[in-house]
Amino acid sequence: MQLAETSIRRPVFATVLSLLIVLIGAVSFNRLTVREYPKIDEPVVTVSVRYAGASAEVIESQVTKPLEDSIAGIDGVDVITSISRAEQGQITVRFRLEKDADSAAAEVRDRTSRVRNRLPQAIDEPVIAKVEADAFPVIFLTFRSDTLSELEINDLINRVVKSRLQTVTGVADVRIFGERKYAMRVWLDTV
Repeated sequence: MQLAETSIRRPVFATVLSLLIVLIGAVSFNRLTVREYPKIDEPVVTVSVRYAGASAEVIESQVTKPLEDSIAGIDGVDVITSISRAEQGQITVRFRLEKDADSAAAEVRDRTSRVRNRLPQAIDEPVIAKVEADAFPVIFLTFRSDTLSELEINDLINRVVKSRLQTVTGVADVRIFGERKYAMRVWLDTV
């Protein structure tokens, strides 16, 4: 009742207060961001493992399965999916929405390190990454040269371009597709 009484006794104060509320609303409305869908970062963590020379069956039985069994015990896991290909395995762990993405990634990292001694020694270190909904590739670059071979281009990209792109602010990952590597074949003559 005090606001009503004050507004009746002091109409100029009531008018200024109303105009101030309208002004704050107009400024807030202009600065309000509009999104079609709300920004909800679903906590999703991926574990990628490379095992050079291994078949999909070996990847599944010796790498993917032990990692899945270990990760399945984490609290808040909603769905675990895995893909086993020749020389590569990938496990995607989707957590419930109430789980913090950073703590989920830390728990997956901890569980992966616990099982590391049971995995084959020849595998590359497992790469654990949080998946963000708005973290899609922004740019694709193609390199070509009339004077350099494919192997020389690949070497230049790995030594110079990749390291410089990784230091750019906002760049999370640099991947090289169609990579060429040096290889050597040795034929032994037993005679």
